[in-house]
Amino acid sequence: MRRPLWQADRVDIAYDPHPDGRPDPGEVVWTWVPYEDDPTQGKDRPVLIVARQGDSLVAIPMTSKDHDRDLTQEAAEGRYWFDIGAGPWDPAGRPSEVRLNRLLTVDPADVRREGAVLDQARFDAVAAALEPYVP
Repeated sequence: MRRPLWQADRVDIAYDPHPDGRPDPGEVVWTWVPYEDDPTQGKDRPVLIVARQGDSLVAIPMTSKDHDRDLTQEAAEGRYWFDIGAGPWDPAGRPSEVRLNRLLTVDPADVRREGAVLDQARFDAVAAALEPYVP
């Protein structure tokens, strides 16, 4: 079951991938992500796991859509993105972005598949960009 993160929830961002078949911070995985305008609906999407929180994971959505072209409009809508480049999570080799201000709680059992491990330098850059948006 997913629930929103509340401001009182402390999130400790940490790079901790393990090649054990289980989802860990620093890994790109696929899971069901609810639509913002109707959380009863959604679809499988790639997310970057950024933290553990109890028995759950904290993740941020990923996309291959380039939001730099409409940066002002995205910010006006309250959406903030960060470029992470291309990686093995996308077989087409497209550059990706992560959404900084939408933290998702993910049950590890809901992860459908693992995509790749983000290298630590890129993860650290995401963590620094994410800092203003996490409680």
